[in-house]
Amino acid sequence: MSTWHALFYPLLPGSEEKVKELFRKSGRPQFDITGEDGAVQGRLLGTMAFVGKEMAVRVIEIEGPLPMVAAHMSQQPAVREFERGLEEHLAAPRDMTTREGAQAFFRQAALEMVLSRRHDEPLPGE
Repeated sequence: MSTWHALFYPLLPGSEEKVKELFRKSGRPQFDITGEDGAVQGRLLGTMAFVGKEMAVRVIEIEGPLPMVAAHMSQQPAVREFERGLEEHLAAPRDMTTREGAQAFFRQAALEMVLSRRHDEPLPGE
């Protein structure tokens, strides 16, 4: 079963076009997360990014525990390059150089999914 997660990035005024380009040009990380035995333990299924006035939101769909997926993604060269490029456009400073700093950023930036509705799913009680 997959889960959805999102992060909010407050942006500096006027940086929206540069951030859009960063997202569009970002590389692809290794989507499968494997254990010591080579078996897949988690997976990044998809990513979406939205950029608006002084804000960006990244939405991901994953399989596996979020901390494991986040730890894996933080080590991916494509993700690291994107995060370095994004840094100068953020309205709120963050420290992604330490585990504690990254954890603090994710605690503050994480958005809680409160609704997921599809056209082909019945309403509760139907």
